[in-house]
Amino acid sequence: MSARIIFAGTPDFAVPALESLVAAGYPPLQVYTQPDRRAGRGRKLKPPPVKVAADKHAIPVKQPERLDAEEAAAIAAQQPDLMVVVAYGQILPAAVLEAPRCGCVNIHASLLPRWRGAAPVQRALMAGDKQTGITLIRMDEGLDTGAMFARESTPIGPEDTGGSLHDRLADLGARLLVEHLPAILEGSISAVAQPADGVTYAAKLGSADYWLDWSRPAVELERQVRALYPLPGARTRLGKRDVRVQEAHHSSGVAGDEPGRVVDISSRGIAIATAAGRLVITRLKPAGGREQAVAAYLNGNDLGLGELAG
Repeated sequence: MSARIIFAGTPDFAVPALESLVAAGYPPLQVYTQPDRRAGRGRKLKPPPVKVAADKHAIPVKQPERLDAEEAAAIAAQQPDLMVVVAYGQILPAAVLEAPRCGCVNIHASLLPRWRGAAPVQRALMAGDKQTGITLIRMDEGLDTGAMFARESTPIGPEDTGGSLHDRLADLGARLLVEHLPAILEGSISAVAQPADGVTYAAKLGSADYWLDWSRPAVELERQVRALYPLPGARTRLGKRDVRVQEAHHSSGVAGDEPGRVVDISSRGIAIATAAGRLVITRLKPAGGREQAVAAYLNGNDLGLGELAG
């Protein structure tokens, strides 16, 4: 079954969905993605991952700063059957939502209505959720409020990180899309309204989310470390250096330990007291340095018992 599909997506998370459309015989006639941005130490312009993938398949790419009336008209002029949207990074105006014959379908990385918003993967990990998943929705003008075509869950394991969950959900979303695409195009599947109960919001991550607050329990800080790995990384200050904590686990503490105080140092880890228990840091990345085990870090950095992490 041929179809006129437009794809809108930007980061790595969206690439498996684009690749799955091509592999399933639904190559998009047009890809929309964010403009190239400057990145890295050299501040060179870097194309979004979706642009790189589209170029590989010789799919035309457009990179407008915003989807204005002119772009909406250009989309409508292509008479698309469907627009697939995956982490595009822009709000779609009504004129775009209404342009495709079958509307716009979005792959969202949570079990809606839980974790509507920008950072569902990290928020699920930070909250200690036992499962998450993918929801395939028909987009409307709300924030991830559209009716649902399908949902599929995946467990969140004790070793899962933001990176591992991101990759698993990207692949799950790609599979769910191509499984339901024929029915969506044929109109043989009905979208079901999201439940009114259980709505939560996954606010965009900011600098306040990156820094470890030692007045919180160790189990929560461990979840924060896992959620922010590999990027942007949970942060603290050890001695005179800012570091990104890449790997840590919680352990029992001793009554009277002052939150933030370094209470044990060994090649196995740096233990820091929290509001409840200790967080034992086992891998970290100093500012301007490389990721390394604690043993390697201690070889070149002074850190004493009793110092306060900040």
